[in-house]
Amino acid sequence: MPPGPLATTPPDATNYTISGPPHRLLRTEFPRRVRADFGGVTVLDTTNGALVHESNLLPALYVPADDVDTDVLTPTDHSTHCPFKGDASYWSITAGDRTAENAVWAYEQPIDDAGWLQGWFAFYWDRLDRWFDEDEEVFGHLRDPFHRVDVRPSKRRVHVTIDGELIAESAAAKVLSETGLPNRWYLPERDVRTDVLTRSDTSTHCPYKGQSTYWSTDTHDDIAWSYPEPFDDARRVAGHLSFDGDDVQVEVAATH
Repeated sequence: MPPGPLATTPPDATNYTISGPPHRLLRTEFPRRVRADFGGVTVLDTTNGALVHESNLLPALYVPADDVDTDVLTPTDHSTHCPFKGDASYWSITAGDRTAENAVWAYEQPIDDAGWLQGWFAFYWDRLDRWFDEDEEVFGHLRDPFHRVDVRPSKRRVHVTIDGELIAESAAAKVLSETGLPNRWYLPERDVRTDVLTRSDTSTHCPYKGQSTYWSTDTHDDIAWSYPEPFDDARRVAGHLSFDGDDVQVEVAATH
């Protein structure tokens, strides 16, 4: 996995050094309006939100206090300490007859190196009911503007075996490259032995690719997945399956 720009271990092939702490923070403006609801109440509505990127962690949305409905927030006794940001205070959200405990946090007196966090609130994504990026409902987390998904066709022959048995073979695969992740090879369904696969109940959501469907064999659970209705950046993997697992071997020819 290639290191990201805030990785604690920099790449070897550079002609520069980065001075600073091994654990890094970076706040960048989020370019669109963001809203979130709980119990029928809009808890936050901002065009001034920011993503705080932190080494080895997903970026978190922070919202200026003026863009938060603090009338639905109740302070709690809960507190946590981050050596890179300071002591976090927490609030619960109450709307109607529902309460989301300790769903909101802020650094009221952040350490000097993170002083720019003062006056900003952050939220546990899954403790609110609905999130919107402009007027599109989003799931999982907001898309990081620095995160890319690229899909390219390839004539390189790809073989997929499970315990030595050939499961798929194609010279018309798509390679999906995603920031911070290894390449994934997606094979057309016509080149997959779907007779040995059974759709499982597992499904996951990727904010960059969409809602996935998983497939199993008689002896291996969830060793393949597909995106029946992928998002725009990944639309070319529709109708394709990808494979991974401890007993799965994906071999890609160097040339075609």
